[in-house]
Amino acid sequence: MGAMNTPVRKTRSRAVVTAAVTAALVAGAVAVPATAATSAAPVSAAAVGDRWIAPLSPTRLAREAEQTLKDAGYVGIAVEVRHGHRRTHAGAGEAVLGSGRPASRDAVFRAASVTKTFVATVVLQLVAEGRLSLDDTVEKWLPGVVGGNGNDGRRITLRHLLQHTSGIYNWDHIEVTGDTAEDFERTRFDRFTPKESIAHAMRHQPDFPPAAPDDPAPRWNYSNPGYLIAGMVIEKAAKRPWAEEVERRIIRPLGLRDTYAPGDDPYLRAPHARTYHKFRGSDRWTDTTVRNMTSADASGALVSTRRDLDRFYTALLGGRLLPAAQLAEMRRTVPVGGVYEEAMPGLGYGLGLMRQPLGCGGHRWGHGGDLDGTTVRTGFTDDGSRSVVVTASGKTADFTQLMRAERAVQRLVERALCG
Repeated sequence: MGAMNTPVRKTRSRAVVTAAVTAALVAGAVAVPATAATSAAPVSAAAVGDRWIAPLSPTRLAREAEQTLKDAGYVGIAVEVRHGHRRTHAGAGEAVLGSGRPASRDAVFRAASVTKTFVATVVLQLVAEGRLSLDDTVEKWLPGVVGGNGNDGRRITLRHLLQHTSGIYNWDHIEVTGDTAEDFERTRFDRFTPKESIAHAMRHQPDFPPAAPDDPAPRWNYSNPGYLIAGMVIEKAAKRPWAEEVERRIIRPLGLRDTYAPGDDPYLRAPHARTYHKFRGSDRWTDTTVRNMTSADASGALVSTRRDLDRFYTALLGGRLLPAAQLAEMRRTVPVGGVYEEAMPGLGYGLGLMRQPLGCGGHRWGHGGDLDGTTVRTGFTDDGSRSVVVTASGKTADFTQLMRAERAVQRLVERALCG
């Protein structure tokens, strides 16, 4: 277990700011033929207005996965699509460089910021139980944690934290650990505590003042420290760590057998694919699979599978995890801006939940996740009848390539849901 490095302020490039929401292009990946599998359930179509959406065939989904791999430059990609009760899986590229094998259908992966939806769900359950209020301030639950340099925990509410409207500076881990392959190798086992990470964010002035309660279009900026704070509030209110509450309230009731918080364990359970990243100044792949995820904590530490994420979001959006009032609060979105809107056109952000318009009508809901070498994208239709979960390995630090890869994976999600 390593100690947290002394924080050193680094200049954040546009690519760093974008890394939380965009995938990355991988040059020189060895592609292998795409594979597809489907359940024996009959093919059905879903109604969208006066249109009927037929699901992609296994062969077509395999072609789409292979095309996305090529366009984005990923090392490997896997996609699971559900249309009614019918499931189809496709994989392309390699699970391990040089192996020629695509990722296993049951492979676990680091869910990254998809963790935020789990954490927001627990906060809203506590709200429904009367143990928290979305209007509670950070100062009420964590006196003195948020303050200094213009930060004021008396003005920041739980709603601000969950919706990224708090203005809390979103420090990226590379400001502490560095952004080269050598930096990653040196710090991959380092341990971070939430208090250390939040204290580092407090060394910066906020990006903007917390949103006013009645502002229909507040200023917005993605803030991982906000979710670290939310995790600490859960522990204070529930008397148990956020990960235990997620286990007790979501994972066990839904039977998510392969979803867990790794804590200090830097290794993934088998089976899993490996993840690869091209860091700044390098044209070689660095294996980023093994790493301590305490720096992410409640903002992105969970491990899961495509099947488990489908089950979670389907239950959540179907009203099985939250009362109607709290689910409605979660689905109330505000517009995002800047590079997030550029990467994900039409994106709105609720309380730990993303929404984007679908070309075939309605919206897709879910959350994305990104780490060095890892891309996770989810999409669920308004009525929950169709879903897609995409995982990919292989990213670079180049902004142009990041955007190209994001456009490719966005097309895959759209086609998977719209048929």
